[in-house]
Amino acid sequence: MKVLIACEESQAVCIAFRNRGHEAYSCDIQDCSGNHPEWHIKDDVLKIINDKWDLMIAHPPCTYLSYAGMPYWNKPGRKEKREEALEFFMKLYNAPINKICIENPLGYPSKFIKHTQVIQPFYFGDSYQKRTCLWLKNLPKLVHYNGDDLFGKNTHVSSGEFVYWTNKKTGKLKRQPKWYSDAFTNKQTDRQTARSKTFPRIANAMVEQWGSI
Repeated sequence: MKVLIACEESQAVCIAFRNRGHEAYSCDIQDCSGNHPEWHIKDDVLKIINDKWDLMIAHPPCTYLSYAGMPYWNKPGRKEKREEALEFFMKLYNAPINKICIENPLGYPSKFIKHTQVIQPFYFGDSYQKRTCLWLKNLPKLVHYNGDDLFGKNTHVSSGEFVYWTNKKTGKLKRQPKWYSDAFTNKQTDRQTARSKTFPRIANAMVEQWGSI
């Protein structure tokens, strides 16, 4: 298939599809970090959205869409940025492509279009937690198993470690997945890049289950 991975600089999903023989390209406004610039289109994805793709998997920026940012929603300028982000999300969702998956945290878009499925990395064998919603068009839900049964073998693993701290303002105990905390505490990456991370076994599940349709 001819596959577009929209808003992806890591090329994790792009490479997974390439490894299975598909003509996949990542597209982002920044340079790729997956070491395959020949498979990367550095441009606004909306400029190439009409180029006869068979499948699009999109990861639109969630900074202004995620419910995690609700404490800041009423700050000056946030509403306008949220509406701009939603407009971009909807342009991807309504793209003239037969099979579409849009990936994002639970957030503002769900008020307008109900997400199809919620997944976690540990559902597919990566021992991490990152709650992710999928909006699917002409694609089945990703299959995973919590235990062996007649249909398949267990794919669930431990959800990984967490770090805990006390919020100084509210005094409430808070927690965060350790992988996410480490990502920006150790300055490995910024928050937006960490939030956009796609785990390898989710990418493999997409290829295995959608690449043969």
